[in-house]
This record gives sequence, C-alpha cells and structure tokens, in this order.
Amino acid sequence: MTGPAGGAVTGAAVPRVLVALAERDPTLGPGRLLCVDGPAGSGKTTLATAVAAATPGAAVVHLDDLLEGWDGLARVADHLEALLRPMADGGAGRHRRWDWHADRWGGTVEVPPSPLLVVEGVGSGAPRCADLTTLLVWVEAPHDLRLRRGLDRDGDAFAPHWERWARQEATLFARDRTRERADLRVDGRDGSVPADSLGWPDG
Repeated sequence: MTGPAGGAVTGAAVPRVLVALAERDPTLGPGRLLCVDGPAGSGKTTLATAVAAATPGAAVVHLDDLLEGWDGLARVADHLEALLRPMADGGAGRHRRWDWHADRWGGTVEVPPSPLLVVEGVGSGAPRCADLTTLLVWVEAPHDLRLRRGLDRDGDAFAPHWERWARQEATLFARDRTRERADLRVDGRDGSVPADSLGWPDG
C-alpha cells in the first residue's frame, strides 16, 4: 500500500493549466506553485505528473508522502507549510517521508528551488498556504470510478480504509472550501475543463 491515489487521462487540462500558470507571477520565491487537490482516485497524480513533464526543471511533491498514515489529514497542512515557507524565501524545502509499508516516518526529503513546484494530493490546497499558491486546481470524478481506481492500484489493502478516508476528505474539503476556491476545475474522467470552471470556456 502506498496511500490513496488514482489515475486518469489528462485531456485538455494540461495546456489549460500551463497557460494559467504562465499568466501569473511567481508566488513561491522566484518560482511558481501549482497545487492539485481533489478526492482520492480523481486523477490528481496523473495531471500533476503531466504538467511537470511539460515544464523544464519542474519538481513534484506527492502529499501522500507527508501524511501520517490513513488518519494524517488533520495535520497535513502543518507539514505542507513547513515545506513551503523556506522555499518562499528562495531556499530548499524539506519534509519527512511517510513509509506506508512500515507505517512510520522514513527518511527526510530535500526539495530544491525550481521554476515550478507541483504539489498534488488531498489537502494541497490548504488555505494557510494560499498566499504561496500560484494556481489551485481541483480534480473530481464519480465515487465509483474513484473507488475502482484506488482498488486497482492498491488492491484489497485499500478497501478497509476507503470509507474512513472519504469521511476525513469530506470534513477537510467542507472546512477549507477547496472546490469553491479553486482557480480551475478538471473532470478526472477525461481531463476536460467544464464550461463553468470559473470562467474557462470548454473546447
């Protein structure tokens, strides 16, 4: 088990995200910060990886690595802010990496400054880091599809934790109003950007 995640096709989302990033000034020191949030299995990792691959020098942080296990969402904003604040001053960031197999913290990871840092995972759109965020993207998909993706990736080990994790997600998203605050919304089924995605035309 490696933590909650999923996959999807990226469709039109990647060029839309790249254009939106280019239109905005750096917010994380000299670089830009893209946060890709949304429920488990919606397609955040796929989108984040594709955007980073299209951006020379980009780095990706998977928020699963910062979670203290299946009940770590309540503290993930603390770990995220500790990573990002030093980078806002132009330095490197550091975070401990959660070992999902051993169910404990592993080593420390250093994240050097980069022109684009992509942070993907549930809780990446934390309000306390909004001043550092260049673009907040919300990825969503139907419940059954997300569940199937989670099970396809992590197998039966994921199943007992699904509902528990979903309740924590719902609490966090309602508190932080993540979907409502997003700059761009993406349909994780096909990577499309809905016409009502905060003024972004579809097509």
